[in-house]
Parts: sequence; structure tokens; C-alpha cells
Amino acid sequence: METPQQKHDFDIIEGPVADDKIQRRINKFLEGEITREDFFEQLTKYPDPSHQICFCTVNSLRMLKKTNHKPIIKIEDIGESIVEKLVIDFGFDEETAADKFFSSDTFSELADTSTELYKKTWQEIYELLKEELKSDGKN
Repeated sequence: METPQQKHDFDIIEGPVADDKIQRRINKFLEGEITREDFFEQLTKYPDPSHQICFCTVNSLRMLKKTNHKPIIKIEDIGESIVEKLVIDFGFDEETAADKFFSSDTFSELADTSTELYKKTWQEIYELLKEELKSDGKN
């Protein structure tokens, strides 16, 4: 059996799940069928994970480290709230807001469990992110 060839040079790809029901909600919002408030309310009630990370190379898998900590659920909840707030406060689309958050130093610090930043409220973490964006001129 022949090994399939990778179609790109990326080690890791992350983004929304392509076949979930959120895309329908996004389309309804973009087409003006639902308000921004209704859109975000529906997102907060969505029961299934809607974000995925694809490790495309052996090298990307080698970068993973096992931890005994379980704060990732808390971090995921924090991220959803922060991305939503970036959309509302700055008028970013969801993809831009997610990119700004996930590429920030604030997120790196949040993901580093040794900092225990995940123990703070999402509002406190959002304030740190706003300061970072302001000082970096990223908004």
C-alpha cells in the first residue's frame, strides 16, 4: 500500500471543525438572519467541541509533552469568552479574533500551566490581552 503524500508544508493546522453545525449559525449571522447577540448566545449553548488541531507531521507530534494537569477545559472556556469579547469590542470577525488570541503572549502564558493564569477569571485575562494588543499595536 502506497503512503499518501502530504499536500502542504505545515506541521500543525488549527481551526474550526468543518462539518459541524456552527457553520450554519455563522452563515445565518452573516446573511442577517440572526443578530450578533443571538449568534453568540447560540454559540455559548453549543454542546460539542468546535475547534480542532491537526498534527500533520511526525515532527509536530514530537513537540507534544504529557502533563498531569487537567486545566485545558478551563482554558478552552476562557478562550471562547475572550474570542467572543474581541468580536464584540473590536468588531473583529471570529477568525481574526481567534487568531489574535491564540497567537498572543497572553495565550502562551495561559497555556503554560505553571503560570496558573488559568485560575484567574476570563475577564482578568482579557484585560491582559487588551493591554498586550494595545502595546503591540495589534488591534
